[in-house]
Amino acid sequence: MKKIVTPLMLAMSLAIAGNAFAQAAPAAPAEPESTLSFNVGGFNEYRYRGISQSRIDPALQGGADYADKSGAYVGIWGSSIKWIKDAGGKANAEVDYYGGYKFTAGEVGYDIGFLHYEYSGNALKPSANTNELYGAVTMGPATLKYSQSTGNLFGFAKSKGSSYVDLTATFDLSEGYSFTPHLGYQSVKGAGNGIYSYTDTALTLGKDLGNGLAASAAVIGTNAKAGSYIYTAGKTVTQLGKSGLVVGLKYSF
Repeated sequence: MKKIVTPLMLAMSLAIAGNAFAQAAPAAPAEPESTLSFNVGGFNEYRYRGISQSRIDPALQGGADYADKSGAYVGIWGSSIKWIKDAGGKANAEVDYYGGYKFTAGEVGYDIGFLHYEYSGNALKPSANTNELYGAVTMGPATLKYSQSTGNLFGFAKSKGSSYVDLTATFDLSEGYSFTPHLGYQSVKGAGNGIYSYTDTALTLGKDLGNGLAASAAVIGTNAKAGSYIYTAGKTVTQLGKSGLVVGLKYSF
């Protein structure tokens, strides 16, 4: 017997088929969102590029970051320091302002940006305030980054064009643990400034404690030449680039 298809039956069939297709079709990827985040932390000392900025004493730090869904970002970060006063200046804090743009091409991530280090009222000659341009490439767990000063670097006279290159990798060890090895080289330009060029290394173990809290422990050291990065108090000479353990706790929200 010939089956008769009525308009109502056809409409119901199309609706069921359409609904089944909608359920089977993969969901469109979520649009990236803009984020605003903050962080505060405390460490037994503040090391930057392997050199203690806090005279191997504790430091308080904090910052804020805005990341736009387009890939553009800006941020501010600060830390207590002691090296400016130790060098005869007046600032007891470092405040960094930065901005840049991140994007990916295939499996490679790129990051280009600008960073300004501000030591307000530092009174050093030349000023310790520094500007750097940077670019980074990330593939898998590894990131290679190059930074170059556009003027004098951290108060070194005639040091325009000084550079820092570093290779850092981050490995997820599961259960909230991470391991981050790092190798960097700081080149200080200018006549007589070569003594301040050095290599630094770091091995960092991190632990995500949940609820925005994270702990870290890092073994950090440099091959900085004796007498290049020091603090002298009476007969006591402290090598600020000597190997040491840096531990800290940071809260992000």
